[in-house]
Amino acid sequence: MARKSKAKPKAIDLFCGCGGLSLGLRKAGFSVVAGIDADPLASSTYRLNHKSALVVEDDISRVDPQRLMEQLGLRPGELALLAGCPPCQGFSSLRTLNGGRDVEEPMNDLIFQFGRFIRCFRPKTIMIENVPGLATDARLVAFCRALAAMGYKYRFKVFDAADFGVPQRRRRMILLAARSVRPDFAEKAQKQVTVRDAIAALPRPGNSDDPAHNYTVSRAAHVAKLISRVPKDGGSRTSLGKSAQLPCHQKCDGFKDVYGRMSWSAPSPTITGGCINPSKGRFLHPEQNRAITLREAAILQGFPRDYKLDLSRGRYPTAQMIGNAFPPVFAARHAKLLYAIAVHSAGST
Repeated sequence: MARKSKAKPKAIDLFCGCGGLSLGLRKAGFSVVAGIDADPLASSTYRLNHKSALVVEDDISRVDPQRLMEQLGLRPGELALLAGCPPCQGFSSLRTLNGGRDVEEPMNDLIFQFGRFIRCFRPKTIMIENVPGLATDARLVAFCRALAAMGYKYRFKVFDAADFGVPQRRRRMILLAARSVRPDFAEKAQKQVTVRDAIAALPRPGNSDDPAHNYTVSRAAHVAKLISRVPKDGGSRTSLGKSAQLPCHQKCDGFKDVYGRMSWSAPSPTITGGCINPSKGRFLHPEQNRAITLREAAILQGFPRDYKLDLSRGRYPTAQMIGNAFPPVFAARHAKLLYAIAVHSAGST
């Protein structure tokens, strides 16, 4: 007689974006039953790839966790995992250095929205990802104090995603919590995944049927000339000498990665919202005279090649969405440990 398969433990993804965290949770064995995000483009992309999940496209502060719990047919204590990546721009050291945002901006208080959902759902486990700046912020201290008061044991630490199988250097803080035990973090991967491993096999743009990869970009003649002169495989514009650089670069001694090439033999730099613009960082292809494409950026974030992207608003909003994502492989490695905890405590509410 065939054995009846057990239902997968259920997870909810707060601030789900385009679905990187949800994809990682699914890879770890969870059934992601709902995702919440206010951004229409991210929500649309999420729907394309996570068809079985309820998508709540709204400001999280307006979402009633009790009503959501009823919609999902859950009771307090039944949810296996509550996870998410609160908007974090104000914690970014680069944004703070540039003066564009500061640590007092209201978006950063969205971490406390977790508290409302935790108190209602009483999930077995919790996972939060954010930039390293949150690890030393008073808001995390307050949040962890609230977690402890609700009976959760937690750990948080800053990691580089490149150490966990992501073909990209990306420092992020991970917080794991559980009611039953203090969770451990995943072991690092035995070897790093390089840019060559990730994107070398892709066809050149123009030879693909993928609209996220198969497009051309026109650049001013003097910019195109600069790009063509940057040495292949990790080269930098600084090696050209000041006289060969753009006038704006001649006057500035910082941001040396701008108009730099990625190296084939190492993980890529952090994929940001400017990842398809060489004026925003080291985003030139290792050998072709162009910036990386949207598809290459998504793959360097750890998304599979067939992950669907909503391109309806143009390339740059899509690039921003990709840059904001949580690398699925990074998420999956840590979520597997929470999966084991959730399954072990399946009989407890």
